[in-house]
Amino acid sequence: MAFQTSLSGLTAAQTNLSVTGNNIANASTNGFKRSRAEFADIYTSSFSSTSQVGSGVRVANIAQQFSQGNVEFTDNTLDLAITGEGYFIIKDTDGTELFTRAGAYLIDREGYMVNSRGQRLQGYQTDDDGIVNNTTPQDLFLSNAASPASATTMTEINLNVDASNEPPLVAPFDHVDPNTYNYSTSTTIFDSLGSSHIQTLYFVKTADNFWDTYMTVDGTQVGGAETIEFGQDGRMLNPDPAIINYGTFDPANGAAILDLSVDFDASTQFAGESAVNSIVQDGYTSGRISGIAIDSKGVVYARYTNGQSQILGAVAMARFANPNGLQPVGDTNWAQTFASGDIVRGQAGRGTFGQIQSGALEASNVDLSTQLVNMIIAQRDFQANAKMISTEDAITQTIINIR
Repeated sequence: MAFQTSLSGLTAAQTNLSVTGNNIANASTNGFKRSRAEFADIYTSSFSSTSQVGSGVRVANIAQQFSQGNVEFTDNTLDLAITGEGYFIIKDTDGTELFTRAGAYLIDREGYMVNSRGQRLQGYQTDDDGIVNNTTPQDLFLSNAASPASATTMTEINLNVDASNEPPLVAPFDHVDPNTYNYSTSTTIFDSLGSSHIQTLYFVKTADNFWDTYMTVDGTQVGGAETIEFGQDGRMLNPDPAIINYGTFDPANGAAILDLSVDFDASTQFAGESAVNSIVQDGYTSGRISGIAIDSKGVVYARYTNGQSQILGAVAMARFANPNGLQPVGDTNWAQTFASGDIVRGQAGRGTFGQIQSGALEASNVDLSTQLVNMIIAQRDFQANAKMISTEDAITQTIINIR
């Protein structure tokens, strides 16, 4: 019996060493979760005595430890780390759904986010309005299509016109004659094909607190005079918002006709040099994709050379009632089991799901110092049980040699 008891101790110590060795081997594996060997004593079934001698030890469980690993920053936007609860969802090449905390991804030649093994990251796509559709996750596809042009419809201008100006003595207004107006300013606008045009606004003081405004596009006058009025406090008296529609302009290049308005709501009339504080228009040319950004909720944005951005989708996440019930399948992936419970899908930063850090990876949660101490303990356990077998053998030999 003592041989069998000590042999069970040797087996348990060997298992402990194997678990510790696996932890140490994966100390630098991103997303790896350490394990620990859990043991239970063995007693033969007996109801006649409360002072039994035990029959050894068995490995009761090898428990995974899903504590948070350190977040280590990288220079790759597509590297993703989860801070908090949850797993990335990936699909193997055969369609099997797996779960991982390892977040090193790249974009393959087809435009899908994949890991180094070609397993595709799952995510939520967007609808036609750019809204993330949190229904069924699918392969996260990042389109590299160009951002289409958008025609200018509104220009918002914040300027001050000089209250001390006198009305010009020359009449009528002529945009090529600077003597017929007090001030002018220009900005670039765009048509539906993305071609640029120069929009110029002219200001002619007609009386105290009254100014006529004119617009030209590429030197062609659009509409006629439009009057703006300021109060005694120097602020606009026009209805709020003070928007004036100047009419239409035909780019004559195959693009749609532009219908142009200007919002003067933030403009003022104070004594001092006429000047523009800001001028913003809502059009833009077409643009090529220049970069990818991923926020803490896993929303994926494309940045374009025309200064625009667009939501391409969002990273899907999963969680389980019992993560310890997940089955390790290698490559730092886990598979769902009956013990893990049903999968709950969602998006980072919502409910109990953790947040995503772009440009970072979650390191292994293995602490080498602790594992080296465990290795020493397991080694001593193994040596002690081996010594016990050697001692039992010596005793047995002594009994055999009795004459």
